[in-house]
Amino acid sequence: MTTFILVPGAWKGSWSFEAVVPLLERAGHTVHALTLTGLRADDDAATVATANLDTHADDVLRLLDRARITSATLVGHSYAGMVIAAAADRADGRISRLVHLDAYVPRDGESCWSSTNEHFRGVFAAGAAATGYAVRPPDGGDPRRRSHPLASFLQTIRLTGVFAQVPRREFVYCSGWEDRTPFAELRTRLQADPEWRVHDLPTGHDAMHEAPEAVAALLLGASAGLD
Repeated sequence: MTTFILVPGAWKGSWSFEAVVPLLERAGHTVHALTLTGLRADDDAATVATANLDTHADDVLRLLDRARITSATLVGHSYAGMVIAAAADRADGRISRLVHLDAYVPRDGESCWSSTNEHFRGVFAAGAAATGYAVRPPDGGDPRRRSHPLASFLQTIRLTGVFAQVPRREFVYCSGWEDRTPFAELRTRLQADPEWRVHDLPTGHDAMHEAPEAVAALLLGASAGLD
């Protein structure tokens, strides 16, 4: 049995994995879907203003401690690739697998801001214009989305090398939005790295909404035909 920890991307909560969670649970696995600090319904303005990447990594580490998890698969979507990398680096060997689901895979000293493209830097800047600390969601999309802490996009990650020692590391490239994706160069880089396994999914960015069965199959290891 595997313990999955599913970490949502920017503006989203645990609900973003609502179609994937039951598929994993029906296969007999334990699943925790997180809502990160600053994205919860009862978080006040001060909480949003002060939440950063360290805060979000700590959200994952607190779950590991609270649930006494000693071996977990961390799945991070989009921005949460930063989060699962930071958490894995500090988790004292409790992470056995990382899955970056169309997500950033940072190197030491990088941030979400530095790793993304000009399109999304523009989205972040415009979205934070009203408050200076909370990035409103882009127009359209799920109405459950909430403003996202700007500091978490800007903070640089500090990696000691433990992240690179996680036994199984995977990157999922969603190929259905190539006009805007910030992950094309990352896919090329990781394909050339023998320590990474790269999968392709022919979906838009939110694969867990568009193709939850394919995402669940990949997480369960039944990814034949998707690589």
